[in-house]
Amino acid sequence: METLSDTIWDVIIVGTGISQSLLALALSRSGKKVLHIDRNQYYGGSDAAFSLDEAQEWAEKVNKDEHESTFKDASIFKHDESPSSEETGISPKLASSRAYTLSLSPYFLYARSKLMSALVSSKVFRQLEFMAVGSWWIYVPTQPDSNNAELGAEKVLYRVPGNREDVFAATHISMKSKRTLMRLLRYITKPNEDDASNEDDDMSMPLKDYLASKFSVPEELHNPLLSLSLSQLSQQDTSASYAVPRIHRHLSSIGHLGAGFGAVIAKYGGGAEILQAACRASAVGGGVYALDTRIEDCLWRTGSEHSDHRFLVKLANEGSVQAKCLFTSNFDSFLKEGSTPLVEVARSISVVSATFPSLFPVTVEGAPVPATAVLMFPGDTLGSPQSPPVYLQVHSSDTGECPHQQSVIYCSVALAGPEGQALLESAVDRLIRAEGLPATVLWSLRYTHSGCLSNGEPRHLIAEDGAPDCYTFPPSSLDLAFEDDTLDLVKEAWKKVVGDEVDDADFMMFDDRDGTSDQ
Repeated sequence: METLSDTIWDVIIVGTGISQSLLALALSRSGKKVLHIDRNQYYGGSDAAFSLDEAQEWAEKVNKDEHESTFKDASIFKHDESPSSEETGISPKLASSRAYTLSLSPYFLYARSKLMSALVSSKVFRQLEFMAVGSWWIYVPTQPDSNNAELGAEKVLYRVPGNREDVFAATHISMKSKRTLMRLLRYITKPNEDDASNEDDDMSMPLKDYLASKFSVPEELHNPLLSLSLSQLSQQDTSASYAVPRIHRHLSSIGHLGAGFGAVIAKYGGGAEILQAACRASAVGGGVYALDTRIEDCLWRTGSEHSDHRFLVKLANEGSVQAKCLFTSNFDSFLKEGSTPLVEVARSISVVSATFPSLFPVTVEGAPVPATAVLMFPGDTLGSPQSPPVYLQVHSSDTGECPHQQSVIYCSVALAGPEGQALLESAVDRLIRAEGLPATVLWSLRYTHSGCLSNGEPRHLIAEDGAPDCYTFPPSSLDLAFEDDTLDLVKEAWKKVVGDEVDDADFMMFDDRDGTSDQ
């Protein structure tokens, strides 16, 4: 039987996160010998998805592993199960472990994202099933009237308008504000190229100042617009140069793949399902995978006899392998001065015994029923005026991530530690109370995730000092939607392997294989 050591590899890819897996996919038709390894026993790295039992094992490993740099402070909480109630139709108990597929990085794809185009051109989309991401909601608590002090009876969740019809149908926005908002949305989606004043815009100012000074947008609309940008920073810390293009991304994507929605999520695990489809495609193309395989040492060799395979990589329990090019994700490379700043966010995943039907309206005739809704809780609505916003992504059972009559709520706030986790717990509690549901949080995973938040500047591979042809991917993205610069990184890596003589148009552009329609 041929071993890994018997082959001289063109490329070794370390880690099976989304960037590395897409690189393996991009190289699957290149004729290169690709070895793809991961120290974990599962695919995905920081983009993995787990069952309940696997999540328990992962949390224990995170807290014990002294070399773990991406995650820390993982904990799991199981709540007392209440008796079943036939009257409410709610399933108050956890199902079997395998009935859940919970993602560590639950990002979604905008319809006009580069990754969506790449999944189509590479034919990998045929292995995936996408579900619609529906409405955006903003939490705006009001004072309960004197006859009703229950928060659940208040109207505190408002749907964020995404088009002209939404704006004029909104009952919580004044007519004057509606006109102002329409003027802003027209400007963002169809800027007047003849308006010379556009060139004088100071896009470096905070979004709230930009909206107020240029468009006289009332303060009541600042947070809803911030939510469309998916910025995880406060209004004051979010620049117009960051937010405006992302608001445009949101608006221009609506209707691109179908009526009534502008973003999608892959069923059965989101990004984890996409990367596994990419890995399967690479394997069909000849790529070799070795999970539970750790690098013990790596030597870059000089001398003409090693000109085609400079790297000698010693693998634990697998001997040594030789390669021409190496791609890794060494976290320490990004701790150097001048590198992309790393941030920590508090995250949680909660399984809830409720379905939240009001969050998934079909807003356009003929549109699919959404499987995901996005909610933003401004910090001041949670009693923390100086904190960044809290985002909740509510996934219905249609995503395949949980049983019927239950939901999964993914939470994120760019504030690590107990303070951040307290805000997440408060947001989930307020959502349940606002919906007036007899719901229970059955299970939750809480953790701190370190990585990069997009700041509008492109990211690049890092070339390791003293080792040509060794490149490092940035740490995982903490953004709620897949950012195009991730695919730009993959394309940059692909060019390092295939050379500049290959046309950029060939990137992820595959014909059907003879006699098959898959990879």
